[in-house]
Amino acid sequence: MFVVVWQFEIAEEKVAAFEAAYGPEGAWAQLFRTSPDYLGTELLRDAYIPGSYLTVDRWASEEAFRAFRRENDKGYEAIDRSCDALTSRETRIGAYTV
Repeated sequence: MFVVVWQFEIAEEKVAAFEAAYGPEGAWAQLFRTSPDYLGTELLRDAYIPGSYLTVDRWASEEAFRAFRRENDKGYEAIDRSCDALTSRETRIGAYTV
């Protein structure tokens, strides 16, 4: 399995829209689900720091993730641009093999 983890800081007034877009039924997950190698997304809200989140996207393999990105670059970039205004800060924590 291959896992990609992102960290986000969200302003209080944008939390609902962020959770809708980045949650397991959001725009990102809907795009990712077009791949049979996508295994799911978790959206984690920090219990102590308001507006702090992690996303954990799981894929069958790194190769599957890279192939998905190549084949879906336009859709990926379109969602990324549309979600830019929802985040104060976005940091890729890492990409991990399990």
